[in-house]
Amino acid sequence: MSPARSTRVRSHRTETTDRDEEPTATAVDTDRDERRGGAAKSAVDECPECGGRTRVDAAERVCTDCGLVVEADRIDHGPEWRSFADDDTNPKRTGAPLTRSRHDRGLSTEIGRSTRVKGRKRRRLARMRTQHNRARISTKRDRNKVYAYTEIRRLTGVLELPGSVRDTACALFDSAQDESLLRGRSLEGFAAACVYVACRTADVARTVGEICAEAKATEDEHRAAFDAMNRELGLPIGPTGPAEYLPRFASDLGCSTDVERRAGELAARAVSEGIANGRNPVGVAAACLYTAARELGADCTQQEAADVADVTPVTVRRTYVDLTGE
Repeated sequence: MSPARSTRVRSHRTETTDRDEEPTATAVDTDRDERRGGAAKSAVDECPECGGRTRVDAAERVCTDCGLVVEADRIDHGPEWRSFADDDTNPKRTGAPLTRSRHDRGLSTEIGRSTRVKGRKRRRLARMRTQHNRARISTKRDRNKVYAYTEIRRLTGVLELPGSVRDTACALFDSAQDESLLRGRSLEGFAAACVYVACRTADVARTVGEICAEAKATEDEHRAAFDAMNRELGLPIGPTGPAEYLPRFASDLGCSTDVERRAGELAARAVSEGIANGRNPVGVAAACLYTAARELGADCTQQEAADVADVTPVTVRRTYVDLTGE
């Protein structure tokens, strides 16, 4: 007995329709997945008790109809560091950010101290703290860096310098250490010289006397370190001008903006005409402020201008005579 043959006749139109419908299987699957995803999403958004809509409130998902807490303690995938200066708008938590003012960029940890720990456990923690410090500062290079960085942070804090100057000074000390410039020279002198160079590059007016007055180094140690860095590293600094000291001196003297503006014009004239050549720019700045105050009728004496610049009244008087021609 022969097998039964199919009685279905496939026409040309039927074959064309079948070929056109075959690629649409992927689209059908996609629509099915979208419907399933939408159904799953709606199931998540619906309350399992009353079927109402839910909303996210802080770390909880709450039903708006019956008040049921559907989900609690949601995972926060945001950053986890905290700025105590901005708790209201940015309450994030973790450790401090990386900084150049630490020899390990601030990544190391410390074993703290507690008054609650007594006896054997306290002695064991003391031994662990000693071993931890030895491992964290293991070489003489690291010890020198820690000491110099501590001195740089102290100097920038006493002189009220910004954090950018502090980081620049620490980076400059790293460069000096990499070039082996520390041998036979004072670490305190290098710390003071790095702060001075960082002030010069950032256009922050600080004199050598002001830095050495707060530093643990003498002016000779500062000069030796500065000459070594300037010779070997090629520091990108030029001679200071009197205009750099005008804003600070004007603020200390309580001068008006008109006096400060006029003093700036006099300082530019002193540089262009060669009056400031070979003279201390600090004394020239004080003389420009005194001259501008005299021209505009402000209250400023030679002694006050000299005290602000830490020079003698004779220095101020000589530049004043050259500026006025008296």
